Amino acid sequence: MKPYLICHMVSSIDGRILPSRWRPQVREGDLYDRLHHELGGQAWLVGRVTGQEFAKAETYPAPSEAVFPREPWIAQRGASGYGVVLDAAGKIAWGRSDIGGDPIVVILTEQVSDAHLAGLRSDGVSYLFAGETSIDLPRALEILNRELGVERLILEGGGIANGAFLREGLVDEISLIVWPTVDGAAGAPSVFDSLAADADRLAPVRAMHLLSCESMADGAVWLRYRVENG
Repeated sequence: MKPYLICHMVSSIDGRILPSRWRPQVREGDLYDRLHHELGGQAWLVGRVTGQEFAKAETYPAPSEAVFPREPWIAQRGASGYGVVLDAAGKIAWGRSDIGGDPIVVILTEQVSDAHLAGLRSDGVSYLFAGETSIDLPRALEILNRELGVERLILEGGGIANGAFLREGLVDEISLIVWPTVDGAAGAPSVFDSLAADADRLAPVRAMHLLSCESMADGAVWLRYRVENG
């Protein structure tokens, strides 16, 4: 079963998500995190680029003779929340086992080396496989539900990760905090984005239904939409 997937993001009024470029600059405070908790997810998910920001190591040790099966390895079950990171090629050396108290779970492909798996195990980082050479996103969600019981998942990736889930028809709800600020220039990342290869691939969104619209402090607006996928 697929978890209910909520994409929770914050943006300028022109849909850009890099706060350092916003004008006027705004103080976000704890609004984003507070609403994140209000959404009630059992796990949150980001892409590799966002996940890399949390890493504390540069590399894992050189290959050993250990060989590991390409099957789920869970360091901790029963956590109140998990931090899930897509890392198809196994590029992130973590040097930690959790982010803000949430145990890390990485989604890999079967091409990842045994040395990388050994490094993840040494850090106490759980891992799951969802594809041979590229991540099968529907399969990844099903495995998270089966292995960890995740029924409600908060997607907080960069635009590339968010766009990939949207184009697969996997986003059930969009939670967007819009600040009274603008980016106003080309090239900045947006809430939903794509690589050049997917630029012409349209998302199968048939309709969006407004669930709520709330005025927040300092002129921010919190929008929630239910997404109807085709």
